[in-house]
Amino acid sequence: MKFQVAAGILATALFVGDVNAFSFVPQRSSIAVTPSKSISNNGRTRSSSLAMKDDNSKFSFANLFSGEGAASGATPTRVRRSSATLEPHPSQRDHINPLNALYPPNKQAIEESAGTSTTPPLPFHPAVQSGVLSNGFSYVFLPNRSPPNRFEAHLQVFSGSSDELEPQQGIAHLTEHVAYMGSRKRERLFGTGSQTNAYTDFHHTVFYAACPTYSPNTGSFGSPQPMLPMALDALCDVMEARCDPSRIEKERQAVLSEMTMVNTIEYRVECQILSTLHRENRLAKRFPIGKESLIQKWNRDDVKTWHRTHYRPDNVLLYIVGDLDPQYVQQTIEDKFGHLTAEKQGSEIALLELKGDASDLADAVVGNTLKQRQSWHYPPVRHDFCVVEGVKDLLDDETKLVETGDLEVVEKKSEDESSIYDIHLQRPYSLDDKVEFLKEAELSPGKVIRPHIFKHELLQNFSFHLFAKRPVEPIKDMESFRRSLARRVCLAALQIRLNVGGRSDDPAFTFVEFNQLDSAREGCAVCSLDMTADPPRWREAVLKSISEIRKLGIHGVTPGEMERYASALLTDAEQLAAQGDMISHGDQLAYLMETVANGHTFMSPEQSYAVTEQALSTLTLEEVNRAAAELCSHITGLNDGELTSTGKVVAVACTPKSSDNEAAFVDDDMLCQAIREACTIEVEPVEDVVVPHTLVTPEELEEEMKKNPPSWESGQFSDGTPNTPADRITRPFTLRRLSNGIRVGINQNPAESQRGHLRLVAPGGRDAERRLGFKSGSLAVGARAMQEGGSFGSFTREQVELFAVDHLIMVEINCNEESLVMDFVFPTTNVGNSGYGENMKLGITGTESVLQIVREILVDFNWEEDALGRSKSSYRTAHESLGKSLEGKSTEMIMDAVTSGDDRFLSIDVDTVNAVTLEDAKNAVMSQLRPKDLEISVSGDFVVNEVLEQILQYLGTVPADANAEFEVKDATMEFDSVPKLAPGKHLDLELEDSDPRAVAYVAGAAPNQWGFLADGTSVAQRVSEADKRASDYDKQRRAHPLFGNAALSLISEIANRRLFSTVRERKQLTYDANFSLTGFERMKGGWFLVTVTASKEKAQKALDACKETLEALRKSNPISVDNLESAKRVVLNRHEGELRTSQYWATIMSGIQEESIPLKGPLSVTDFHAVIEAMTTTDLQLALDCMGLEESQLYTAIGKTVQPEGLVVDEIVKASPMAGMGRGGALMG
Repeated sequence: MKFQVAAGILATALFVGDVNAFSFVPQRSSIAVTPSKSISNNGRTRSSSLAMKDDNSKFSFANLFSGEGAASGATPTRVRRSSATLEPHPSQRDHINPLNALYPPNKQAIEESAGTSTTPPLPFHPAVQSGVLSNGFSYVFLPNRSPPNRFEAHLQVFSGSSDELEPQQGIAHLTEHVAYMGSRKRERLFGTGSQTNAYTDFHHTVFYAACPTYSPNTGSFGSPQPMLPMALDALCDVMEARCDPSRIEKERQAVLSEMTMVNTIEYRVECQILSTLHRENRLAKRFPIGKESLIQKWNRDDVKTWHRTHYRPDNVLLYIVGDLDPQYVQQTIEDKFGHLTAEKQGSEIALLELKGDASDLADAVVGNTLKQRQSWHYPPVRHDFCVVEGVKDLLDDETKLVETGDLEVVEKKSEDESSIYDIHLQRPYSLDDKVEFLKEAELSPGKVIRPHIFKHELLQNFSFHLFAKRPVEPIKDMESFRRSLARRVCLAALQIRLNVGGRSDDPAFTFVEFNQLDSAREGCAVCSLDMTADPPRWREAVLKSISEIRKLGIHGVTPGEMERYASALLTDAEQLAAQGDMISHGDQLAYLMETVANGHTFMSPEQSYAVTEQALSTLTLEEVNRAAAELCSHITGLNDGELTSTGKVVAVACTPKSSDNEAAFVDDDMLCQAIREACTIEVEPVEDVVVPHTLVTPEELEEEMKKNPPSWESGQFSDGTPNTPADRITRPFTLRRLSNGIRVGINQNPAESQRGHLRLVAPGGRDAERRLGFKSGSLAVGARAMQEGGSFGSFTREQVELFAVDHLIMVEINCNEESLVMDFVFPTTNVGNSGYGENMKLGITGTESVLQIVREILVDFNWEEDALGRSKSSYRTAHESLGKSLEGKSTEMIMDAVTSGDDRFLSIDVDTVNAVTLEDAKNAVMSQLRPKDLEISVSGDFVVNEVLEQILQYLGTVPADANAEFEVKDATMEFDSVPKLAPGKHLDLELEDSDPRAVAYVAGAAPNQWGFLADGTSVAQRVSEADKRASDYDKQRRAHPLFGNAALSLISEIANRRLFSTVRERKQLTYDANFSLTGFERMKGGWFLVTVTASKEKAQKALDACKETLEALRKSNPISVDNLESAKRVVLNRHEGELRTSQYWATIMSGIQEESIPLKGPLSVTDFHAVIEAMTTTDLQLALDCMGLEESQLYTAIGKTVQPEGLVVDEIVKASPMAGMGRGGALMG
C-alpha cells in the first residue's frame, strides 16, 4: 500500500516551478551549506563531514598561486582610499535584472503582448509588487495573511561557490557565517519570537528572518515596536559586514566542524554524481564547503575582499512575504537599503590582485554564460544539453540555449600567458582533485554516454542514476503552460507504473523514481532516473527500469492514465485556490523564489487554477504523448530508429567496493553494455486497469448498517475532564466513542483548505511483541508488510493503489516502540472526478474514500507473501546499512548499553527478520486492530457533522468483535517501563572508513513525555516533594496534568541553546550539538541523548564540553529568567504555528481518550498556553533533578572512523563535502 509515493508524485507538481520540500539529507545534484542548527523534518536524517590535517602556517592569497593567480612571492596590496569620487566597482557589469518576469519593464511587455501574441500570456499575481531602487537594489513583496501578524524576509545574494576564484574555494560559505553570525543587529531579534538563518550553495547565498509584525517587547513609550525595520536592519547589516577577526575564527571552526558533520557516505555519493553530471562546467570544481587547506588560513582581508566584491546592491534581491501594508514595506525598503552603493563596496576591497582577477571573471560571466543569457539566479555555467530537435524551435531564439559550443570561452581583457579565460574550469589547477574516470562512450554513432562507477566499502546497495540536462523553459504563456502540464501527466503516469506495476513478487529494484525538475542552482532542468537494487541484481534492475521508461517514450500514456492524472492535477490546483492567502508565508516564499529564479510567471492560486482548468479541458492525448516522447528521448534515442536527441547522457552507478558474489561486479563497460541491451528490448504498451470508484458500495453499506447498527457514546478521559456529550459538537474538538469501542476525535481546521489528516493508533507496538508473546520483530515487519501490500477483499493491490491515486490519498503505516500508527493524508472535496466544467462527473469525497480504506484494513485486508518479502528486504537492508553508518552504529551501541540490550529499542537484526513468517506478521498486527483498542483522530477542512455521520456509517458498523480471533487471551495490557539504568559508563567504537570522522554522545535517564519516570513516580510529584516552601498556587499549578510535559519542553529548548552557546560559540568545538528526549507516551521513563559531531582530534573535548554544559545547567549556571522567557516564546510560537496543520491536530488528539496515557486529555490542548506561561525557573531547576545528570549516571560514547588496512585511495574525483538540497527548493540551515 505504497500510496504515499504514488500520490506524492502529483504533489510535486502543484506549482509550475516544481518546488520541492526542504531537506538536509544530501539529494541528487542539489547542494548547499548551512551555518546554523538544522531543521528536522522530513525525516530525513542529518549529515557529517570531512576533516583534514590542520596547517597553521601563515597565508595570503598572493603567495599561494602562480600562473592563474598573482605572481609567486608577491604580497597582498591593500586598496588606498581616496576622499575623491569613488571609482566604479571592479566587478559590477550591466546584467539582466534578477526579477526576470517581475522586472517592471519585462512585466509590462508581457502584459502588453496579450493583444498581439499568438498564445496569451499567463496572468501575474494581482497583489505582488516589485521594483528596483535607484542604486540597483531589487525587491519583491507579496502580501499574505497566513499566519497573521507575521512575515518573512529573505535577502538573496547572487554569488555562491560557483563564483569563487581558485584561491577562494569555500569563502562564500565562510563569509555567510561571518556576515550573519557577526551581525549585532541580528542579535536584537533574539527574544522577539523571530527565527533567523542563512545558507549557501552553488549560485547564491541567502539570509532570512521570520518575525512577528510587532515585537512582544514594548518600546520606550510602552507601545509595541514594528519588527520589519529591525529585520531589514539585520539584513542590511549583512551587506555591510564588519568581518571581525574574532568572529572569523569562530566561524572558521564551525565550518571545519561542518565538514566533518556532512561527510556521510550518502553525501559522498552526491559528490560523485554531481562531479560527473557537471564535468563540463564550474560546478564540478566549486562545491560550497570548499577546501580545508584554504579555510584554515584566510584572514580578515580575504573575507572582506569576497564580501565587498559580491555584496553589492545590483547583485541582490530582497523577498518579503507576510501580513504587512505594501506602501509601508516599500518605504521601509527604501529607508534601509537606499544608501548602499556598489562604489563604496568596491572601495573597501582589501586585496588588490584579486580585484583584477574578480574583474576578469565578471567579464566572462556576462560574456557568455547561462547566468547572463537566461537568469541572474543561475550559476555562471554552460551545459551539454540533451534535447530533441523539435524542442529547439520552442526556445527563445535570442538565448540560443541549445547551441552550447559558443558558451565555452570568452576573451580576457588582460594580456598574460593565455588569451582565453577558462570560466568553465576545463584546465587542470593545483588544488584540483584527481580526475581519471570521466571517459565517454559511444554506444552507436552519435549516441554518447558519460559513465562513472563509484565504489566504496560503506555502500550497502547498488544505485543507478541516469541523467539528461535540458534548458529550463520559462513558463510565461498558455502554450508553455500546456507543455508543462503534459509533462506532469507523463511523469505521474510513469511513476505510478514503476511503483505499482513494477513491484512484482520478486522485484528487481528496491526503489525507483523518474522525474524532471527545473534547478536554478544548476542552471538547467535535469531529467533523472534514480534506482536502487541488491548488488547481484544490478543488471536486471537496469534493464527493467530503462524498459519502463522506453515503454512510456514509445507508446505514451493510456486514455485512462490521461484522465486520471489530469484530474488529479486539476484537484491539486483547486485545493491551492481554495487556500488562497491561507498558504503559509514559507510555502509562498519558496514558490515565489523558485518561480522568479526560473523566469516563470508568478500567478495567484486562483489564477493558476483557472488557467489549469482551461488548459486541461483541451489538452489532448497526442500532446501528452508528444511530451512523453520528448521526456524519454535521451533513453529511446540510444536505440537506432527511435526518437533521438542531441547531447550527452550521464550514467552513474554506486556499488559496494567488494563482494563475494561475482554477479555484483560492475565496471564502466559492463554498465554501458547493460544500458545498450535495455534499449534493444521490445516493449509493449500498457493496458488500462479497471479502477473502482468506491471500495464499499451504497448497497453494501446499507446492509452493514442493518447488521451492526452503530451509535455514539460519550467521550471519556483520565485527566479529570468530565465526559463529553455524545450528541453535541464541542470546541476545539469533538471527542466521542463509537458503540463498538473505537475512540474518535475530530477537529475542523480551515487553515489547510480542502485537506485532511487521519491518524489511527493502536497501542502496543514493539512493547506488545514481548507482553503478548509474539515473535520478536513480527509487529514491525508486519506493519511494513501491510504498507507494502494493499489488496482488499476482491480488489487487487494494483486496483486499490490506483484508487488511492485517483483520490489523492497518501498512506503511511509504522510500528514504533509502543504503538501501531497509520497516517492518511487526503483531500476533503470530491475527487476521482471525470470531465471538466459543466461536463464534470463528481466522484466521492477524499474523506469518504479514506474512511473506506480504513474500514477495509480492519475487516477485509488480504495478507500477501510478496508484500512480506518486500518488508523483510527493507528491514534487512536497513539493519545492514546501520552497520556501515558511523552515526547509526554509534547510536545503536549506546542504546544497547542504556537499555541492557532490550530489543524493543534496537534495530531488528537480519536473523530476527528472516524468522518472521506471514502468519507471525498477520497474527501480531491483527491482534492490535480490535475496535475496543483503537483511536481515530481526524482533522481537516470539512463540515464536522458530515464527517461524524460518515465515521458512524463506515467505522461504526465494524463489528465490535472484529479480529477477536487474533486476541491474546489473559495477556497483560499494561505497558512496561523502560529498563532501569545501571551505573553509567563510557563506550568507544571504531568503523572502517577512508575518511576521518567522529561523533560523540551523552545519554542518561529522563522522564517520558508526560513526566513519568521508570520507577512510576512523576516530575510533578518529585518537584512538589522537593519544594518545601511552595505556595498553594504553585502546588495547584504543578498538579496540572500538563505540568511535566511543559517543563520537559522548555528544558529541551534551553539545553539546546546552552549547548550551542558553549560547545559551538565559546569553545568552537563543533558545528552543532543537539539535546533530545525519547518522548515515550505510554511506557514510563525514557532517556535524554546529546549528540555532537566533531573532528576526531576534538571529539573528546566536545564530549567533555557537553557534559560540562549539562552540569552547569544544574549547578554553576542555572536557568535564568531570560532563558525561560526565550524558551517560552519558542515553544508557544512553534505550537501556534503547528496548530495550522491538520497533522498536528491529529497528533495532539491521539491518546486523549486512551487510558494508557493517563495525563493526556483535553486539558493538554486547551490549557497549553496557560501552563507554559505559568512555568518558573524553580519548576525547571527542580525538574532537571529528575534526570540522570550526575557524572556517575551518564552513559557516554565516541564513535570514530579508522582507515581500512592497506587502503589504496582511488584516483577519482573526490569532491569537497557540502550539505545537500533538493532540486527545486532551498536548504534551510
